[in-house]
Amino acid sequence: MSNAESVPLSDVPALPAQEFRKGVLSSVEKGARVSAFFGVPAGKNKARFYCVLALDNAGSLNVLSADVEEKYPALTPECVQVHLFEREIFEQCGVRPEGHPWLKPVRFSQTDFFYMEGEEIHEVAVGPVHAGIIEPGHFRFQCHGETVYHLEISLGYQHRGVERALIGGPDKRTIHYMETLSGDTTIGHAANYCRAVESLSGCRVPARAQAIRGIAHELERLANHIGDLGALAGDVGFLPTQSYCGRIRGDVLNMTAEICGNRFGRGLLLPGGVGFDIGDEAAEKLLARLDAISRDAASAVNLLWNTPSVMSRFDDAGVLDQATCDKIGLVGVAARACGADRDVRRDFSYGIYRFCHIPVSLCSGGDVFARAFVRWLEAQRSLAFVKTQLQSLPSGPVGQSCGKLAPERLVAALVEGWRGEICHVGLTDKQGKIAAWKIVDPSFHNWFGLALALRNGQISDFPLCNKSFNLSYCGHDL
Repeated sequence: MSNAESVPLSDVPALPAQEFRKGVLSSVEKGARVSAFFGVPAGKNKARFYCVLALDNAGSLNVLSADVEEKYPALTPECVQVHLFEREIFEQCGVRPEGHPWLKPVRFSQTDFFYMEGEEIHEVAVGPVHAGIIEPGHFRFQCHGETVYHLEISLGYQHRGVERALIGGPDKRTIHYMETLSGDTTIGHAANYCRAVESLSGCRVPARAQAIRGIAHELERLANHIGDLGALAGDVGFLPTQSYCGRIRGDVLNMTAEICGNRFGRGLLLPGGVGFDIGDEAAEKLLARLDAISRDAASAVNLLWNTPSVMSRFDDAGVLDQATCDKIGLVGVAARACGADRDVRRDFSYGIYRFCHIPVSLCSGGDVFARAFVRWLEAQRSLAFVKTQLQSLPSGPVGQSCGKLAPERLVAALVEGWRGEICHVGLTDKQGKIAAWKIVDPSFHNWFGLALALRNGQISDFPLCNKSFNLSYCGHDL
């Protein structure tokens, strides 16, 4: 399948469990990535499995399915990418992956933890309640002195049952669920939902709407990257960049508010197009703001790279190599900071990105510095992209109405959110209503990367490493 192509459910045959397993493992061995792997309950301890495999080099998606009852041989021992997916399937459907090395529930269990024994081994527990307004998450460190041997991350405190609430839609609430899946990724999730619905309904989005969606995409990326660079500066006590970037992030969010009235872009994207246009006068105002943001951001961020005390903290902290990155299936900034050359905007191009390409930003160090520097490269390229689009918006309408969803079909859609790849898989029933909707936020792929990045590092580096990934709690707990 191509990105966001819908197909009849009958075209996705249900394989025997062993053939399904062989198919997934063979594809991953040949370089495919697991974008989504989930089960649709079909009775007690029984489910229809679906696995979406992304072939980056080919720009295509493979989908496999299988009917499985009670148990099956786990894929995790041979494919680490699926370890969290298999735990989630067991939690949600009751189907046991036999041979899984650590079958702890993904959510709803806060008692079973890995632990170490030995002289001078000690345990440090952080959270789930944190200072300020940060979302809840529990981090448990197994340490020897200051050295972290193992970090276990326990989430689930933000679970809202969104995927279940989507069944039977779409309705008036559906787009609002999508916009609030992970609040700082309103545009990313709403855009992917819209693309999936448009495919299922046969709706074509006008060129002007595609350009405005692209602008919103990159403003969201820019605001979050600038904010993260400021937060990273704050974690090492470098206040000039912290304070300036906090203000600049607000300036970028205010640009989105100029377009649609909401700083996070709520209400901007709708199936069939966008809810707000950008007139010539508004475009000129946005361009003037963009020039000021570009100058201010360069001044604030370049202070980081030119300050030895900052670089001494960023360098060699929280290192992940590319082999580990590929093995566990990292996506987005975290992957590109390890040298993994992957970006949905290029590899599975969609919308405006089919015609206006953004270079992929890479760094090979895999440490805090690499993740920070990739953010800065991407921010600069987002600035250039938004400027180009504002100067050359296509003429024409900004949307059209979408009809009913086609019955008994499947669609798998990818976009490159600011954290990384977002995957939505939608299935419709005989009436053209949502029968199941699986959402994979990039955080679901990347939390395990943070745990591995802390191994053999100093526990005092945890806040810095955590911010360098900056993953979503609620995006993980859908």
